[in-house]
Amino acid sequence: MVRSVQGESPPHGNPDDHSADLRLGIRLTLAVVAVAIFTVPFVVLLVLVKTSSSPLRSFDEGIALQLHAQALEHPGYTAFLNVATEVFGPWTWRGLVLLTAAWLWYRGAPRLAVWAVATITFGGLLNLAVKGIVDRARPDLPDPVASAPGASFPSGHAMGAALGACILVLILLPFLRTPASRIAAWIVAAVIVVFVAYSRVALGVHWTSDVVAGVALGVVVVVGTAVGFEAWRRGEGRKPVEPPMEGIEPEAFR
Repeated sequence: MVRSVQGESPPHGNPDDHSADLRLGIRLTLAVVAVAIFTVPFVVLLVLVKTSSSPLRSFDEGIALQLHAQALEHPGYTAFLNVATEVFGPWTWRGLVLLTAAWLWYRGAPRLAVWAVATITFGGLLNLAVKGIVDRARPDLPDPVASAPGASFPSGHAMGAALGACILVLILLPFLRTPASRIAAWIVAAVIVVFVAYSRVALGVHWTSDVVAGVALGVVVVVGTAVGFEAWRRGEGRKPVEPPMEGIEPEAFR
């Protein structure tokens, strides 16, 4: 039996360890909340679409008809949307992520490169799987101004924009030195994603619920893989970070 020396206080651990554990718990809680925030609307919309909810159908049709009338009244603007929606289409984001991954590999950050490619690939495959399961018809409007193949729910363009924009911002963050610049990067990404989602509804190739579900599912995929990557970092004994403000693997660029 080991006897304690008289007057010697028993070890209670390093206070810094307790502080680190507390911060880790807060980060994990916030990550779970973030996933829930975007998972809940997707699941709700999925259920409403599968059950052919009358309120959702009326809501979608009302917005679709209103935006379609505007598209017919402004052919120049509609032509711009047709070009812009493809410029920010899924293949653009896939190409940007692949090029960024190649650069990351060259810079000596192979794990980050694999995370980026795996995230956007998994997201794309998940989109196709959900489309096949739900098999929702696209809007059938008079005098259509655009067309798109395949099922409607969730929007591949909206999900691709959410995936690509989030992935690229998370990689870019370590190069941005001030909180203001990092917040600005997220704002720019959000504006692009919202514009892509809007363009798909305005062109009459998706319902509003399609694009909302696409954005939500894209964010869920990124948050989920980011949490997994951060858990691996901690398992390797690396300093915990806050990915939304510091990036996925900031030490790779130091």
